[in-house]
Amino acid sequence: MSFVQIMEVPRDPSASRYEHVGRGLRRSDLHRDPIKQFANWFTAAIEAGIHDVNAMSLATADRDARPSVRIVLLKSFDQDGFVFFTNYESTKGKQLEANPYAALGFYWIELDRQIRVSGKVEKTSREESQSYFHSRPVGSQLSAWASRQSEVLDGRRVLDARMAKMTERYGEKPIPLPPHWGGYRLKPDKIEFWQGRSNRLHDRFRYTRQADGSWQIDRLAP
Repeated sequence: MSFVQIMEVPRDPSASRYEHVGRGLRRSDLHRDPIKQFANWFTAAIEAGIHDVNAMSLATADRDARPSVRIVLLKSFDQDGFVFFTNYESTKGKQLEANPYAALGFYWIELDRQIRVSGKVEKTSREESQSYFHSRPVGSQLSAWASRQSEVLDGRRVLDARMAKMTERYGEKPIPLPPHWGGYRLKPDKIEFWQGRSNRLHDRFRYTRQADGSWQIDRLAP
């Protein structure tokens, strides 16, 4: 069998079909607090053995409203919001500086569940960023210094040389938190929970934060 035959896949994306078999989601299943509801689903995803359960799409936009999306990792969440870390001088960092609103998306196909979160983003404190930074493996700490994220490179050798330089510079010494690296916290104003159902009649519930801090829950058409 040839390599081409092994790699052959349908050319028409619509040819790929998936029948949703989720048992559904009722209003009575939901917690009044969307963060606690998120925690319930996040725990269920962990218990289901889903790999990279904290992987999420992060959508940002620049001053001209041109969107950009990528996968990042959720590092913590609580009533204050959803936290991730990155290089502040990256494309996402520059976009968030210009337009501090973003959206997150989680999709766990094994559970037929999707969660969307949107709201305003702010930087975490340097103390919080430093605490997380020093919990990372040493190699990850060094790479935060070695990589000028989103910069055009002439070749891999540039990265390797910078990494070698940082390794030599810090040796066995504590690695300081780079001034250009840290966390962001997205403070949600809307959170949607989506449960797959048969015939594409999925269940969707949207939580919208009210002026008094409470949450309004609405069922949405799929």
